[in-house]
Amino acid sequence: MSSDGKALALAYRFINRRERTVAEVRSRLELGELRRGEIEEAINELLEFGYLDDERYARVFVQDRRTLDAWGNERIARVLRERGVERGLIDEALQQEDGGGWTPDGENTSKTELDRAVVLLSQRFPTGPSEPRDRERAFGVLVRKGYESETASDAVREWGRQAGV
Repeated sequence: MSSDGKALALAYRFINRRERTVAEVRSRLELGELRRGEIEEAINELLEFGYLDDERYARVFVQDRRTLDAWGNERIARVLRERGVERGLIDEALQQEDGGGWTPDGENTSKTELDRAVVLLSQRFPTGPSEPRDRERAFGVLVRKGYESETASDAVREWGRQAGV
């Protein structure tokens, strides 16, 4: 196998397991002791044929982490930066509202970061806060999930209000 084919074969094996960012593929190929030109040719081919797409990766990652793990924007952005996604793509993906859209009668079904935080608290603590310690625990859950402190505070207040406490 030619050295060019080796880089591409290695890249295909790496992206076959799950979606990857350009930076992740580049790092993996660099471990394969390949020439920089071979690495760039392989990456360019993967980009050209749509096998690598950081914009798509960021969009899907945001949707998955919000839906599956109830992560906040802060944590999502941090992980995407660690994986080499450009800040502009991260911001764009975070601005797209998951689950958003319009009902047939024209009602907006999009959820804000605050809405998602309140839903998480309502699911995690269905009875609402009965004492200050409950509010502290709820705040801690949100911060660990990656919600900003201000959003977490607002969500805890709204959660308590909705629970009638």
